[in-house]
Amino acid sequence: MANDRLRTAMLAAGLTVDVLATKVGVDPKTVERWIGNETRKPHRTTRQQVATVLRTREMDLWPAAVSDLPSNGHENELVQLYPSRSSITGPTWQRLIDDVSEQMDVLVFSGAFLVEQYDLVPVIQRKAAKGVRFRLLVGDETAPAVVERAVDEGTPGGLEGRVQLMRRYLAEVAGLDGVEVRTHGTILYNSLYRFDEDLLVNGHAHGALAGQNPVLHLKCLPNGHMWQHYMRSFERVWNQATPEPLE
Repeated sequence: MANDRLRTAMLAAGLTVDVLATKVGVDPKTVERWIGNETRKPHRTTRQQVATVLRTREMDLWPAAVSDLPSNGHENELVQLYPSRSSITGPTWQRLIDDVSEQMDVLVFSGAFLVEQYDLVPVIQRKAAKGVRFRLLVGDETAPAVVERAVDEGTPGGLEGRVQLMRRYLAEVAGLDGVEVRTHGTILYNSLYRFDEDLLVNGHAHGALAGQNPVLHLKCLPNGHMWQHYMRSFERVWNQATPEPLE
């Protein structure tokens, strides 16, 4: 059976067999064999190269390859390492959002791209009506940590405006059953995006914009440690954050 996932990803990226082969350093006939038979999968390192070039996840191209991953707890948690938040494809974000069936947690200063690019507000309205829980932590634009981050990023005043915009967007859903929106003024070492058992951890480097920083994609596992480590930090911020007033 053909690997339609790989073929579709190549089409979406606008890459031919020859171009992909050149980028990952293999013969074009090898790429053709990968496309023609989904049971043929390259070495893990090559799979990761292909996924990076196609701006998607290794597991999205070769789902069966999960068996190749190390089997000891915390290592298995790492599904994908993205070089930047901007390198995560739109379809990947959309799939994670659309597939949420139990709980979505977000810790950001702004995160307005979730609303503006992926229409998050109606998704929240629709899913909350079905019992999905949402906990949304956004910044307080007056907090020193937010103001300082804007200066560090070289956009003084810009981040504060984006935070205000996000708070305005979320005011539409803050009063819904199962939806809680809170503001915080903590130093944002990581932005966190939890979609049921998937967690994206967007670290922040001094002076870099959020979209320029690497992202860890973690999977919740019974013996995993990284997932719990980051979610504990979410809970700490959540517990000290301020609930948004309902309109």
